[in-house]
Amino acid sequence: MEVILDEHLHHQLEAFSIFLKVERNLSSHTVIAYQRDLLDYFQSTSLLTGELSIASLRQYMAMLLQNGISRRTIARKLSAIRSWCRYLAKEDGDLSPAVTVHAPKMSIRLPVVLYVDEMLALLQAPDLTRPLGMRDRAIMELLYATGMRVSECVALDLDELRLTQTFVSVMGKGAKERIVLFGTEAKVSLARYVQSARPKLAKREENALFVNHLGTRLTDRSVRRIVEGYVKRVALQKKITPHTFRHSFATHMLEGGADLRVVQELLGHVSLSTTQIYTHTAGDYLMKVYEAAHPRA
Repeated sequence: MEVILDEHLHHQLEAFSIFLKVERNLSSHTVIAYQRDLLDYFQSTSLLTGELSIASLRQYMAMLLQNGISRRTIARKLSAIRSWCRYLAKEDGDLSPAVTVHAPKMSIRLPVVLYVDEMLALLQAPDLTRPLGMRDRAIMELLYATGMRVSECVALDLDELRLTQTFVSVMGKGAKERIVLFGTEAKVSLARYVQSARPKLAKREENALFVNHLGTRLTDRSVRRIVEGYVKRVALQKKITPHTFRHSFATHMLEGGADLRVVQELLGHVSLSTTQIYTHTAGDYLMKVYEAAHPRA
């Protein structure tokens, strides 16, 4: 059902979207998500003029909880509404009291992490006699070696890869550039792919580092399917996505003694609290290793 907004509110939302893109440097995907969350709030509370109140916001959150919406999703929606309130305050000088409403408390949901032997089995699954196998090995080695997001991986161009210096420059969330490092194993796999496989796969004018069988840039979804295929091949009994490589990278780094702020920098997290979730998984990982290895555990 289409939401029919007050004309003034419609213009405000358009200006808010421009503000998010230009001043906050948010991605189009994030801006669209903010718009969707705000429209859902206005429609659900019948506040199609954009008026906000603590009561209406609390009623809205209660309705979402009753409808089975996760607390994480509710927190995201509330974040969009708060950003909207602060934007209006910046424009009009009147801060809505709705910004004081807190999201419902969330239980810590620990990310899925692979053990080192599970990761090794996954990395060794591709057939290195085939160009696509060389590509897949290089992708998975790079994801695990750097902890980069899959969106950052598929966005890489060939000329951004520094094989000799073993680093690559990636454009992260909010168009923030950072340098990520990779080690010997990833270097070997990347060199093999670039020298022996990519020339057979890529179209002449294609700049992408990783390409599909048609010779054009891979997508996030394609990498997800690639990973799922290898997970089935090695029969891992976990729900694994390309993001699992990022989780495993962070957990294994912390388990190996890396400083939390170094891991934060490598992951491209703005807030240290985002990285701190991996201190829980590292502890959990160590306990499971202990229980599996110690005869009296």
